[in-house]
Amino acid sequence: MIDEVQFNSDGLVPVIAQDAASGQVLMFAWMNAEALTETATSGQAVYFSRSRQKLWRKGESSGNTQSVKSLQLDCDGDVILMRVEQHGGVACHTGREHCFYRTWEPTAESSGSWQISSAVIKDPKDMYGKS
Repeated sequence: MIDEVQFNSDGLVPVIAQDAASGQVLMFAWMNAEALTETATSGQAVYFSRSRQKLWRKGESSGNTQSVKSLQLDCDGDVILMRVEQHGGVACHTGREHCFYRTWEPTAESSGSWQISSAVIKDPKDMYGKS
């Protein structure tokens, strides 16, 4: 499995997490070989946190886990599409269903601005216990 994946120079491959039922793109993250292997064997999403330089088991802090329904490798072998069942209804650390909650809206008076297009479902303080 790992031999066919084209990891970048940092040993990572980009992963797009998509809701298996709705098709909504939930988030983008990275995996190293260890995260991909654990994801494939456990059936639960495991990513690599570049900021913490360690494995990140989705939901370990928030409780919002992802059960993997399928893994697909693109034609170049350098991007993974992972279809998941999102538990808890929240994929984003901001408390939203997905991470793509800002939409570009052009305006007549300027070139435009990013507008929030998805509501917070769960307060991040409730998920992570931070104030």
